[in-house]
Amino acid sequence: MTTTTSLEQTSQEQNEQHEAHGDYRLFGLGAFLIADGMTFAGFFAAYLTFKAVNPLLPDSIYELELPLPTLNTILLLVSSATFHKAGQALRRDEASLCQRWLIITASLGLAFLASQMVEYFTLPFGLTDNLYASTFYALTGFHGLHVTLGAIMILIVWWQVRSPNGRITSQNQFPLEAAELYWHFVDGIWVVLFVILYLL
Repeated sequence: MTTTTSLEQTSQEQNEQHEAHGDYRLFGLGAFLIADGMTFAGFFAAYLTFKAVNPLLPDSIYELELPLPTLNTILLLVSSATFHKAGQALRRDEASLCQRWLIITASLGLAFLASQMVEYFTLPFGLTDNLYASTFYALTGFHGLHVTLGAIMILIVWWQVRSPNGRITSQNQFPLEAAELYWHFVDGIWVVLFVILYLL
């Protein structure tokens, strides 16, 4: 009873704060994602410029295998769908279903990271072989870091959605919405990365 009362008081205090001050959390998240996207854009521009201006020597051209990257693309696209399902469940006050979708999403993200590690161990080049190799590892590694952080955020949200004492509810959805927006951003970046590195 005491816990329920304290949660109601906390929710009421948050609502009062939001009424007194505008809620700019989404704006802040959007600004962060734009800045992060510009970092990726810099990586992409550097890679494409290097590839156009400095053609690789015959012995530096590697034909990358597509099965693992394609699997990774499918894993991330499916994880975006499962995350969306989690958000829908939360809006219907179905905390346990939301948690199930979140754990599936996190598992897909971890499967992506495991698949990427398998690819690293089977590549025909190392990190310091040439500029192409270094750029490849920098791009995929930086994206992998984002997936790792995203998976950690999903697990935190999963824990906070727990019922009946969860902090994230249908009345306080922003943490889940923020994590979901970040995850969709990471998925979108991977699609661009997949096209540039593996298909062009």
